[in-house]
Amino acid sequence: MSDTGDPRTFDPDFKGPLINRSCTDVLCCIIFILFIFGYILLGLIAWVHGDPRRVAFPTDSQGHFCGQKGTPNENKSILFYFNLFSCTSPSVMVNLQCPTTQICVSKCPEKFLTYVETQFPFGKGKNSWTYFNQFCKSPFPKPEKSFSQILMDDDCPTAIFPSKPFLQRCLPDFSIENGTLTVGNKTMFEDGKGRTRNAVELRAAANSINKILDAKSIGQRVFEDYTTTWYWILIGLTFAMLLSWIFLILLKFIAGFLFWVFMLGVIGIIGYGIWHCHQKYNDLQGHQNSHLTIYDIGIQTDISMYLQLRQTWFAFMIILCILEVLVILMLIFLRNRIRISIALMKEGSKAIGYIPTTLIYPVLTFIFLSICICYWAMTALYLATSGIPIYKIIAPGGQCKHENKTCDPEIFNTTEISKVCPEAQCIFASYGGKSMYHQYITTFQILNLFVFFWLINFVIALGQCTLAGAFASYYWALKKPEDIPPYPLFTAFGRAIRYHTGSLAFGSLILSFIQTLRIVLKYLDKRFKESQNNFSKFLQCCLKCCFWCLEKVVKFLNRNAYVMIAIYGKNFCSSARDAFNLLIRNVLKVAVMDKVTDFVLVLGKMLVAGCIGVLAFFLFTEGIPILTEKPTSLNYYWVPLLTAVIGSYLVAHGFFSVYSMCIDTLFICFCEDLERNDGSTEKPYFIAPTLHGILNKKQLVPQKQKE
Repeated sequence: MSDTGDPRTFDPDFKGPLINRSCTDVLCCIIFILFIFGYILLGLIAWVHGDPRRVAFPTDSQGHFCGQKGTPNENKSILFYFNLFSCTSPSVMVNLQCPTTQICVSKCPEKFLTYVETQFPFGKGKNSWTYFNQFCKSPFPKPEKSFSQILMDDDCPTAIFPSKPFLQRCLPDFSIENGTLTVGNKTMFEDGKGRTRNAVELRAAANSINKILDAKSIGQRVFEDYTTTWYWILIGLTFAMLLSWIFLILLKFIAGFLFWVFMLGVIGIIGYGIWHCHQKYNDLQGHQNSHLTIYDIGIQTDISMYLQLRQTWFAFMIILCILEVLVILMLIFLRNRIRISIALMKEGSKAIGYIPTTLIYPVLTFIFLSICICYWAMTALYLATSGIPIYKIIAPGGQCKHENKTCDPEIFNTTEISKVCPEAQCIFASYGGKSMYHQYITTFQILNLFVFFWLINFVIALGQCTLAGAFASYYWALKKPEDIPPYPLFTAFGRAIRYHTGSLAFGSLILSFIQTLRIVLKYLDKRFKESQNNFSKFLQCCLKCCFWCLEKVVKFLNRNAYVMIAIYGKNFCSSARDAFNLLIRNVLKVAVMDKVTDFVLVLGKMLVAGCIGVLAFFLFTEGIPILTEKPTSLNYYWVPLLTAVIGSYLVAHGFFSVYSMCIDTLFICFCEDLERNDGSTEKPYFIAPTLHGILNKKQLVPQKQKE
């Protein structure tokens, strides 16, 4: 036996996927089922301990929700910060908390007022204390405490400023008048501690909070755009599905013609993108600030600012030009091999034509994947919100030696820590606990992620094995379609579930380990990015590259192993070895077929996504005047645009993946066919003669007979 295994020999009884088979990799099947039950149990435990309201509602310094029904804060849905100036502390971005007291209020302050001024009501009006009192921890009939006592007990803010609610937080109401930044029409104001502040200082403090809230801000705006355009996105995805179906049906008759349509369509769409970028580049000439560079404006959350720069459109134009050249060069150098891809697509079209139910199977895969994703997301959310409120000591200057230690807000002001660090605050930090469950939350999150990857990969493996079994039944039918067994897709699905759940789980397990390790590496890299030296960064890059390559290799081997499982019904290791040896013995044919065919299918996906993208671009930018109903006032028109493009690509990928699996299965069956048979009357080839002549240059009659 050679290193690549012995070739298959002629077997007159072999008629395609074996019917009589036994269960494979039973141990892995049992482990997989136990993990599923454990995963369900983990979800139930997380559901009991978790509370998603902790994400939906702002939380004050005492850990109470703002705006939650059935609580004293039901009518107080906005979070108010006592001293915004303390938010400039470096600890803000470390602890993701501003080191000042935070309470729930029903509305934000609308005017300037200090605690000292409320003690002299004749200067600011008799009702000044009544107005100021609503921003204290608890109501007082009158300002009886001294200013120093207020600072010590932290019962009220020292001053309030005109503010507006932003993401359920009171932030200063900034405006620009004659090029000057103001707050409530003032540039200078008292901070309640005897100091005069300006709007720029307050802006710096508010920006520290904005760094925490920017992600939520973008998320809220994106959500608003989705609520405005969701039905247009669904219409676009429906058109993408219909367009993909039409292309797959047409491939059966005019595969060569459609390929050139794909090619010209992709080139045309990229060309239109180049022209549009050039037009925008010229239109911005002479506009104010359009000459600035991306480096000049830095990182901005408002993406539209980048679209007002000439440099942005110039960069887009260069990228599209490079992409256009690469596509054209690939088509020129691969023109001969494209003939092979077209021939394989025609044969694949015939197989799908005889088994049309395979085009519906991606919908089942999508449903399974959606269930897995939703369950993982909900479990992760409930795990993240499990526990009781945890309070930590946070100091504005970050100099307190007790900082980040846990504390009790009820007795904090009476402890020695408040005397050692007078400016320190005992503020709500997160949710957790000291029980065994809470101590292993991080472990449970990693387990949740691992089982999620395992289930996702299993669903994909099940789809690949099912489609492979159906298309193998087509290939090994000598007289098509008479010899094709009835209901080949459902039969293949039943065989995969009944006999090979363990084998599919085994292959998915290997891939899940690699993917989980990649995620852990990314997390560690992000966590310790600042403390890494050059050698550790180099090592991290090498590990990332190695695991990325390993994941691609395992995916390729698993895919072909599932084809062998569908045909012969062996366990995973034996099937992977047989598939690997078969491909090694036909390595030149693999090099010709694999990537070239994928390239042809990618062109189809790009064309479908590009067509929907162009229509969505004109729609969301109001470029189609004939539409009477169209989405307007979008915050980011590129959000629904990208959603439509990416969604259309994924829809096309779902349908074209059936084609890809069909071609891969037919190719492996063809390699097996060449080893089993010689094209004679006694050992006829099962493949079509035209495709055989393209893929294999040998004579259909063996050399021995010729002699």
